Amino acid sequence: MEKHPQEKFMLGAIKEAQNSASSGQYALGAVVVDSNGDIIATEHTTLHEHNDPTCHAEVNAIRSACLKNESRYLPGCWLYTTLEPCPMCTSAAIWAKMKGIVFGASQEDAQDFGKGLEDKKFTWRQIDVSSKDIVEKGDPKIHLVERFMQDECKKLFDFAKND
Repeated sequence: MEKHPQEKFMLGAIKEAQNSASSGQYALGAVVVDSNGDIIATEHTTLHEHNDPTCHAEVNAIRSACLKNESRYLPGCWLYTTLEPCPMCTSAAIWAKMKGIVFGASQEDAQDFGKGLEDKKFTWRQIDVSSKDIVEKGDPKIHLVERFMQDECKKLFDFAKND
């Protein structure tokens, strides 16, 4: 049975999240898919590697896709990410004029996982503003697919338990 294209793209983000965890970063991954259904960027979080608070997987993927396309705009492109993007990352997708965002685990999932964690490197902190709220207030309007393959993406939190 052939997989739904969205599943293939999210599986790419999940694989990148696993690579991220194995390199000492948060287990977060993102891919940008163009209007032809081709993956044009695959990235993970590099916060600890670059000591840069903006190096979220989603921003890194948008940056890579913009560089590849030689444009700050990504019309027709979709951002697939293993965790609901923060306000910064959601805004970056809007400013890049993307078609939409598909995310797996929710902000609430990360908050629940982070409760009681004593890890100082991986806190799973969240800004309590949903992607949906940012998308509703943004211009241009982009699509949002929430909690796609949520269970598979939530399993990525288990990588934090192994440290």
